[in-house]
Amino acid sequence: MRKPTHAVVLGGGLAGTLAASVAASYVDTVTVIERDRFSADAAPRSGVPQARHAHLLWSGGARVIESLLPGTTERWIKAGAHRIGLPDGIVSMSAQGWLRRWPGTQFLITCSRDLLDSVVREQALADARTTLREYTEAQELLGSATTVTGVRIRDRDSGGTEELEADLVVDASGRGSRARQWLEALGLPQAREEVVDSGLAYATRVFRAPAGAAQSFPVVNVQADPREPRPGQTATLLPIEDGRWLVTLSGTRGGPPPTDEEHFVAFARGVRHPVVGELIAEAEPLSPVYASRSTVNRRLFFEKLPNWPRGLVVLGDAVATYNPVYGHGMSVVAHSAQALRQGLAKLGTGPGAARHIQRAVARAVEPAWMVATGQDILYPDAVGPRPNAVAALGQRYVERLMRTAASRPSVAEALLESFTLSGPMTGLLAPKVALATLRGPHLPPLKEPPLTADERSRATSGVPPAGGTGDWEE
Repeated sequence: MRKPTHAVVLGGGLAGTLAASVAASYVDTVTVIERDRFSADAAPRSGVPQARHAHLLWSGGARVIESLLPGTTERWIKAGAHRIGLPDGIVSMSAQGWLRRWPGTQFLITCSRDLLDSVVREQALADARTTLREYTEAQELLGSATTVTGVRIRDRDSGGTEELEADLVVDASGRGSRARQWLEALGLPQAREEVVDSGLAYATRVFRAPAGAAQSFPVVNVQADPREPRPGQTATLLPIEDGRWLVTLSGTRGGPPPTDEEHFVAFARGVRHPVVGELIAEAEPLSPVYASRSTVNRRLFFEKLPNWPRGLVVLGDAVATYNPVYGHGMSVVAHSAQALRQGLAKLGTGPGAARHIQRAVARAVEPAWMVATGQDILYPDAVGPRPNAVAALGQRYVERLMRTAASRPSVAEALLESFTLSGPMTGLLAPKVALATLRGPHLPPLKEPPLTADERSRATSGVPPAGGTGDWEE
């Protein structure tokens, strides 16, 4: 008689629940080990302090999640999330200027991180093969340098420990993962770590959206220009569920956003364009200011180890974390879960499967890592390896491409396909795109944010921004 197969997933966040939903199709039972307790509603968890800040799920990630858990997008929307088209639904100022709002084929999902996670978690745990064990933490891996056979866990209430045997262990325990130390304890060499740290700090506050803008409003985003010899400061406004705006401010080393309520709006007005500050100047605050510094770009190159044990996969923030301003983390998690599914479908949990999957996870990580670190290292006093000559040349090409995207719809479409992780980054080098980039922009840059007259009226009751002319771009 065949012995039942079992997978243990460490972490009940987005990465863990997606991994559990995948694993349930290839093993008999799945146990999810979660250090925290989940509340009945979509409330923040102590183990995910960054969840209070702005999170974007790009279409590349949303489509993958939909393929893993059909019906997820509809559930998000019914719960109050917004599906916002790109670039028509976003008012975004990049380092190269305002992006025009042409019709597009990409989109993003905006809502609180807690709502987004709770919908996925509910679907994943609805599978009868999957069991959640809350308030339980993993202590160490069981097995050897060649094969992981399970995990030792501890109940945080009783203090009791238990050994769980598993054919597959997936570490999706996030930034606090101890996978590197556990692997060393099994006799494997230390995995190489790379860190790029711009010293970024975040501050977030939730506002009630004006009545006219409660149901629909674009994402508004003012990014920093890393070429300027001063700290990079940004402001982002996201429409989220229940008629609210979530506003996140950020600043790199030497220019952090305020952590007090008194100066929040002033900082938003003081970035490269004051549009976010003006939009929230008269809005009703619904929360205090939440601050965070969990923004370092950090990557562990597990795929480079000379040997990898059978039965172990590491993914999500346990492999790589990124500056949240680029919004890639959740989409990378989705693609990593897809890599897990493809690997299990091809090789099961047999010899070589875990190493194959770990390398596929690394490929899913690479595009977002290149974007985040390539930009962040340019800020004053950033810490990390400097770009070589080839990387610097690539960066100059991307800068010209982004300037061109503000003027040519075909280039904007290619840029968004890559940036939303809907297509490979090599699409930016396609002959048609490269030729248009070399030609450069053919329209003058927009001088003001491309808010429509209707959006401006609904958000401000028709009152022009303080200190401005009211001549916002139509």
